[in-house]
Amino acid sequence: MPPSRLINGNITLTGGRSSMRLEPETWDALGEICEREAIPLGELVRRAERAVGTGGRTSAVRVYALSYFREAATDDGHRSAGHGLRPTNPRPRPRSVARMD
Repeated sequence: MPPSRLINGNITLTGGRSSMRLEPETWDALGEICEREAIPLGELVRRAERAVGTGGRTSAVRVYALSYFREAATDDGHRSAGHGLRPTNPRPRPRSVARMD
């Protein structure tokens, strides 16, 4: 089994110090959000827990970071990043049909 990529990081919350194990990319995303919003990491975690509400702290933080960047994503932003663009009239996805042989 390959070693875990998760990185343990400490955060300071109202109740004291806590730790979370997250992927390096998630830590980078949290750092960028903190920089953009001019808030400390502890405040970001509190916002994530309030916004997401269910699940554990690390899950709330992951969902919050994903939602933050999804809300900021635009077709122009995707184009400048070299991503594919969403078709204007997307075809419906085929439904999987159970086969009975």
